[in-house]
Amino acid sequence: MDSLFGRCHDWSDDGTTVGYRGVRMIDRSSRRSQSGFSLLEVMISLLVIAIGLLGVAKTQALAIGNTKTAGSRSLAALHAASIASAMHANKGYWASGLAPASLTISNTTVSDATLNSQSMNCTASSCTSVQLAGYDLKTIWGPAVQQQLPGGTGTIACSNAVGVAVTCTVTVSWNEKYIGLNQATVDTSKQTSIQSVALLVEP
Repeated sequence: MDSLFGRCHDWSDDGTTVGYRGVRMIDRSSRRSQSGFSLLEVMISLLVIAIGLLGVAKTQALAIGNTKTAGSRSLAALHAASIASAMHANKGYWASGLAPASLTISNTTVSDATLNSQSMNCTASSCTSVQLAGYDLKTIWGPAVQQQLPGGTGTIACSNAVGVAVTCTVTVSWNEKYIGLNQATVDTSKQTSIQSVALLVEP
């Protein structure tokens, strides 16, 4: 039975019964309903907490991705400054108008045939300005850009107009992965875009 009935007696001072007030009903089904409702509340609370934790995990993933992106851009800027220093140190090549109008460096390969043919180790022996430029690009700078940046390449474009100081634009490019914030951008998050940092140099 879901309910129990009982009489509430009135007692005299000597312990004898003098009457009763009525009938009291104990409703057990009500207690079970209250217990079940509390369990539902707990389940809903757990669901809300789980959704919240998923949100926190996604936020952390985005933060890690943004940190990696910022790191890549900082490295690219450092590499651009590095080759700029080498160009200042080798004015005999870069400031004299010998450099091609544009060249690209990918790992140990330089698009300019003259520079790409240089194989002298300038740390072990003396080099001409052309040999030193080739050594800086092929042996030091190009491999460093390729190894430290995903798909990293470099481009140097110089203006060699007569009577005007030579200026060169150093560009470091690399592949950067998109990060999707929600389901609507999940396809985009698997793609990459080419990012670049440019630095104007006057050797």
